[in-house]
Parts: sequence; C-alpha cells; structure tokens
Amino acid sequence: MHAEKRWVLKDQADPALAEHLAAELRIAPVLANLLIQRGVKTYEEACQFFNPKLEDLHDPFLMKDMEQAVARVEEAVRKKQKVMVYGDYDVDGTTAVALMYSFLESIGHPDLLFYIPDRYTEGYGISIKGIDYAADHGVELIIALDCGIKANEKIDYAKTKGIDFIICDHHLPGDRIPEAVAVLDPKRTDCQYPFKELAGCGVGFKLAQAYCVKNNLPFSQIAPLLDLVVVSIASDIVPLIGENRILAYYGLKRINECPNKGLKSIIKICGLEKHQITIDDLVFKIGPRINAAGRMAVDPESGSSHSGGHTAVRLMVASTDEKATKYGDVIDTRNDTRKNIDRTITIEAHEFIESHPELKALKSTVIYNPKWMKGVVGIVASRLIETYYKPTVVLTMSNGFVTGSARSVPGFDLYQAVESCADILENFGGHTYAAGMTMKQENVEEFKRRFHAYVEQHIEPDMLIPQIDVDAELLFSDITPDFRLTLSKFQPFGLGNQAPVFTTRNVSDRGDVRLVGADREHLKMDLIQGQKPNTSISAIAFQQPAHYDHLRRGGAVDVCYCVVENHYRGMVTPQLRIKDIKAVQKR
Repeated sequence: MHAEKRWVLKDQADPALAEHLAAELRIAPVLANLLIQRGVKTYEEACQFFNPKLEDLHDPFLMKDMEQAVARVEEAVRKKQKVMVYGDYDVDGTTAVALMYSFLESIGHPDLLFYIPDRYTEGYGISIKGIDYAADHGVELIIALDCGIKANEKIDYAKTKGIDFIICDHHLPGDRIPEAVAVLDPKRTDCQYPFKELAGCGVGFKLAQAYCVKNNLPFSQIAPLLDLVVVSIASDIVPLIGENRILAYYGLKRINECPNKGLKSIIKICGLEKHQITIDDLVFKIGPRINAAGRMAVDPESGSSHSGGHTAVRLMVASTDEKATKYGDVIDTRNDTRKNIDRTITIEAHEFIESHPELKALKSTVIYNPKWMKGVVGIVASRLIETYYKPTVVLTMSNGFVTGSARSVPGFDLYQAVESCADILENFGGHTYAAGMTMKQENVEEFKRRFHAYVEQHIEPDMLIPQIDVDAELLFSDITPDFRLTLSKFQPFGLGNQAPVFTTRNVSDRGDVRLVGADREHLKMDLIQGQKPNTSISAIAFQQPAHYDHLRRGGAVDVCYCVVENHYRGMVTPQLRIKDIKAVQKR
C-alpha cells in the first residue's frame, strides 16, 4: 500500500463572501465556505439546499418527448395492451424496472411483463432475444429503462414485429436518436430539461410523475417509489445535487420509515433494521447485493429462461413478506458467491502482478486470464487500484471474445485511453473513470502495448499518488454542537456533495490509544489539541495501525477526517473518522 498520501486543500471561498453568508445564516464561516464550495452562494440557495422540498422537483413535461411518452402509456392502459418493462442487469436498471412495473401495477394495468437481459449471453442494453421474447408473448409496447439511447437497429427491428418503444435513458446519445415513440433522455442535445444528471431510474420516475400530473393523480401515488429511486442514485453514483438531492433526501426518508417489502428483506439481511440508513449503506451494503443477482450466471440446470437480474426485480416487486424473504435469501447467497469469487480472483491478480516486476514498474496495469468470471472483473480492477493506484484493465474470455473492465485514478481520463485503441476493439463504452471493452484474442497484446503507451504519455506524476481533498482546516474547539447540527444538514452525502474532510494539526492522544478489531488493525483514540484534555474527541482510524507506537509515546500527529455521529447504547457522541495520519517530527 502507498504509505504517503497527498493532502490537497480545496480552493477556499472569498472570505468576505463567506463572512456575509455566515452572518445571514447564523453559522460558522467555515460552514459558509463549504456551501460556497458546493455552488451555494446566497441565503435563498442555502435555504433550498438545507430544506429540500418535493415541490421544487422540475415539471416532467420540460423533458423532450414526455407528451408522446405519456400519451402512449395512456393508450396502452386504455386499450389494455400487453406492456413489457425492459432494463439492464445492474442496480439502476433493475430498480428502474421495478419502479415502472410497480407504478403500472398500482394504476391498475393488468397485462405486464418485465425483462432483464442476461449479462453473459445477451450483454448490455436492448437485445434481439428480448424483442423476440416480447413478440412471442404478444407485447405491443416496451418501456426500456437505463438503456436504449443508441439502440437504433434494435428499435427498427422491433417495429417489424409490431412493437412500439418508449426509451427512458440517461446515457450520452449517439449521432442519431432512435426512432421510438418517445425517447426520454435529459442528455439529448435538443432536450431543455433543466437537470441533466438523473439516474435511469430517475428518468422512469419522471415518466410516472408526468402520467400522474396528466391524469390528476396525487403525488402520493408515486411517493412509495422513492426508496427505489434513492437506491439507484446511490449505486449508479450520479451527482447528489439539484433534483437528485431532493429525490435522495425523500428516498432515504422513505427507506428508513417504510421501505418496500423487497428492500426491507435486504435491509434485514444487512443487519441495518435498527440503523439510520445512509447513502453509504446503499452504496456498500444494499446496492452490491442487488447487483450480485445480475453478476452471477444463472445455473443452467435450474431450467430458468431468465437472467440473474430477473431475481433482483422479483425481490423489489414482491407483494408479500414470504416472497421478499425468499428472493432476498437467493440474492444474499449469490452475493456470498460473488464475494468468494472476486476475493479469489483478486488474490490471483495480486500474485501475478507481484511475480512480474516489469508490470509493477509500469504506470498502468493490464492483466488477462481467460478463466476469470466476467461479472466481477470490474470489482477486481477497483481492488487493484486500492493497492497499486494506477489506471487498471482486467480482461477475461467470454463468448469467444476477450472482454474486460477498466477503472481509473482521479484526474486521468480512462475513456480516452481506451478510445485510442478503438480500431482493435470490437466495441467499448464508459466514461472518464470506468469503461468496458471487447476485443479479439489476437489483439490482446497490441491492446496492452498501446494502452500502456497512452498512459505513459498522458498521465501526470501527481495522479499516481493517492490524494485526499481537504475542505478546510479546523481547530477541535470549532466542533461545537451547533457546528455538528448544521453539518448534519449537508446530508445526504455523495458524488458532488461529498462528506466534508477537515484537517487539524498537532494533536495527540490523551493516553489510552488502542488497537481494535479482529486482527487489531484499527486505531481507536481520544485526541486532544494543545494542553486541553477536557476537549478530547473520540476518533477511529480504520486499517491504520502503523502510528500506534508513535501515539502511545505521546507523539504529535496531523489528522484529516470526517466528523460523524457515534451511536452507542442510546447515546450520540461526535466521532472523527480518520482518513489519514501524518506523524509530526519534533523540531
């Protein structure tokens, strides 16, 4: 692991502006600085930020093609046509399908199917197999969610089968928009919708909202679906700003107070039923379990004609506790299998890299093993970055082609690196920090050579050193109850509104630093600043045992951390979650 991390203090707001906003809001200037860093600069904007309101959601009819989409759904409902809800096998896709299926069911549309493509046999997006399945079952309308924006030929093929399409997507369009009945995508260049960062499930929610507006149905018709929306926002890592902040705020409220039966069973499996569920819980505990369903190949002996992702939807539309428990258990088992597989592959990948010093010396990692499971190579790439901290591609074999996932480090545009190899790839897609690609086996060595060369030429040395962005420097005396109360109103935290990171210099332990955890790998401290033992603050540093001796001897350290709440036996106390520690050498 990299011992040294760079701490980079973010640009600070103009002090006069921060002082003015702090005085208006009656908060500490450092908190006003945090608001300005997040683009919140006026009293009115701050009130909106601290008090998200459902009435501030945008008019769904501002989205291009929304009128046509609602009219086509109304026609299907009126004529009692069979509708198939189609979506991808990841969390955003399966929550979006569950949301639209549940909504249509709630307005009394009886003739519904849903379809999730198989990761291994059909791959990403709309498939010919899925359209044929719809045709065989008499479907007249497919509502596609979290995919379809580039599926021009597939949409044309569906027309030959007499099937209409409504597309609800949030990915970047290609040169030509598919000729569907309606294409809802805020990222269309001809779409004037004010907020561009909805998840796929969020676009589906806007269609449901528009249907309710047009048909004079109350918002309470769709409010129960907000728990699915927040799971997709957290898991798809879309920015937690603007409309997403409102949807996530009320989605978290919903998931904590009255989640749907399926999510409730997953919450129970995760041991979170007595906890206040946060975005982090969705990202690290609930989301991965839902994702595991689509990652694991379905056992061919089970005779199932459906993909693994189908189980995730079944869970989230479960009408009884018994069904929810059944599907929850299946998904949890798959998640355990996924964890075992990705742990094994990660160990194998580490061993391979450690035994090839010439690979370790490069500024990027590309490794290939045809036996590895396609569904977990993205997770393995992320794990390798935690250790080696460089752009990473993990490749395996699937359906006669070499396929893989790539992950990047902050600041380096991975998509451009992959795109520079486009002529030797069968296809590729993704964005700055994550991408996927498929190639012929004979092109693997050339891909490795060119990818390494591109990274060598374009990466800055600083990008290969882990960086912690620090929002502000604090004194421990700044962390008052009022400060913590205002800080809690910045939640929910996530991309675009990260939990603030603070640094405090020259602190020491009060005298009872200890190592905790099964392998004594975590550091538990009570830190004081200066000679003020009565102002000690509890702190925990996960996976950072190295500073134990220095602290035990009374040595001073600089720390960077997030301020969190520690709930224990009904007591709520402030705690510092330490991100990094630097020993202060005696001068």
